[in-house]
Amino acid sequence: MSFSSLGLSDALVRAVIERGYTVPTPIQRQAIPAVLSGGDLLAGAQTGTGKTAGFTLPILQRLAADNSHNKSSHTPIRALILTPTRELAAQVEESVREYGKYVKLKSMVMFGGVGIQPQIQQLRGRVDILVATPGRLLDHVGQGTLNLSQVEVLVLDEADRMLDMGFIHDIKKVLALLPRQRQNLLFSATFSDEIRTLADHLLNRPALIEVARRNAPAEAVTQRVHPVDRERKRELLAHLIRENDWRQVLVFMRTKHGANRLSEQLTRGGIAALAIHGNKSQSARTHALAQFKSGALRVLVATDIAARGIDIIELPHVVNFELPNVPEDYVHRIGRTGRAGAEGEAVSLVCVDEYKLLADIEKLLKRSVPREIIPGFEPDPRIKAEPIPNGRSRSPASGRGAAPTRSAESARSNHARNPSAHWRGATHPRSAESRRENLQRPA
Repeated sequence: MSFSSLGLSDALVRAVIERGYTVPTPIQRQAIPAVLSGGDLLAGAQTGTGKTAGFTLPILQRLAADNSHNKSSHTPIRALILTPTRELAAQVEESVREYGKYVKLKSMVMFGGVGIQPQIQQLRGRVDILVATPGRLLDHVGQGTLNLSQVEVLVLDEADRMLDMGFIHDIKKVLALLPRQRQNLLFSATFSDEIRTLADHLLNRPALIEVARRNAPAEAVTQRVHPVDRERKRELLAHLIRENDWRQVLVFMRTKHGANRLSEQLTRGGIAALAIHGNKSQSARTHALAQFKSGALRVLVATDIAARGIDIIELPHVVNFELPNVPEDYVHRIGRTGRAGAEGEAVSLVCVDEYKLLADIEKLLKRSVPREIIPGFEPDPRIKAEPIPNGRSRSPASGRGAAPTRSAESARSNHARNPSAHWRGATHPRSAESRRENLQRPA
């Protein structure tokens, strides 16, 4: 099957081929015709499956087919794509530009952490497709610089992460600004009960696509656990990088402080590393990511939120220096490698504090991750488990580490994991259409 057989124009197919893609992925084969049909869509696909093209290509096709706006220097925003992080917003908008290079449509990316005036200036010109994070979008609405009254298509990308980050109230506010008649597309790496609750209130008789097992990691990723004492993790990481001559390694930490400290320690030890997290300025994050993508930077140390939008072709190595407090985040982390059919390797350095976290991950995966003790780094059996910072600790003597709980960075709200609670203020409307109307009321 080719991209042209999915109903895409020659201009879009040409741009896709120039990016090196000739055969659509499973999510693209199903999502593109569904979006072109004009109906709502609920799509679940693990990271690295090509879901961004699955919605950007048909949106470009639909908007380009309507030539009524093409001669105007100022057009209403016709498609709105909401993402949880700056990096993901930039990545999606780059895809819109690349795929739409031969059609007469203009796109814009909008997020916080940078000056708002250049964005205001850009909004005075033509913007057909807007890719934005919810916070900065609402900043513009508050300043009266943004009109969303003619949006034809709404996309919630990485919807599961938006709920995790507590964006449910912001999403409701944005929905209140949109016309009632529109196409809604909800994309998520996982299909949790919370996602289904959101979809039930947002979508009208949606097509349903799920191309991977729920919460499944990329099949092309080789996973491995190296048991090691907590105080020797950095030494082991440096050993693995040097011994195996790893040239491009994405390392995950639970906290911003830990990411800073590890990157500094690696750099002092002769391994070029930079940290990327929410406290870094946007220019610093962009610089670090560009250096890493180009191969000039050997190690990028990241927190979960900052790494959400990282999409690097053929990234070979992901290292969990610290296991995440929430099992689903492990799937998102290792999904940074093994993308688009390429092979990848995910290594986890696990100390005695994290045995319970590892057990929770394996329960989610429904299989055990192979263990391999590196000679010279054998764990000391006399060391007892200690509570994990940012977690509800169990008794250290139990050897079970910390119970899963989200860090402050990955949970802006205590209610983020239960968005259904936010819909309980009114009785459930009987139809999908009236449910959506209920969301139009200002929050």
